[in-house]
Amino acid sequence: MKKTADYGTAWRILRPSSLTDQIFIKASRIRSIEEKGTSKIDEPVQDEYIGIINYCVMALVQLEMKPEEGLDLEVSEAEGLYDKWVKVSKELMENKNHDYGEAWRDMRVSSMTDLILMKLLRIKQIEENEGQTIISEGLDANYLDIINYAIFALIKLSEQEG
Repeated sequence: MKKTADYGTAWRILRPSSLTDQIFIKASRIRSIEEKGTSKIDEPVQDEYIGIINYCVMALVQLEMKPEEGLDLEVSEAEGLYDKWVKVSKELMENKNHDYGEAWRDMRVSSMTDLILMKLLRIKQIEENEGQTIISEGLDANYLDIINYAIFALIKLSEQEG
């Protein structure tokens, strides 16, 4: 919301495919750092996971809104849309945690990064198919899963530090 106050909703110009590419760049950086064991840019991977979450929420908003609805949103409207998708994501996470018994706690952070990248490749394929799927979940379900994996990674990383 602070960036929205600074920049407005300039991100509304981005097509969902552009947001997918931004998420892919962030996830690719995380994987590169995981593989190399070092970073030359002084930005922790936690910031990249937070960026992934925010870009996913933006993508969900873009999927929901039509381009003809205009680019400019009031900060309060953007905040309402952001909060809506965070709530949807949290409810999904809680439901999956119930069913899977918090299996993510036994996963490696690197596996979460790989799953995010896999979901992104799925999204790219769905985008290439103009949103059509035969049996698979749609774009929104994949973005929501990415949000959840990014949150799990952030939790695991904070537990490793503490």
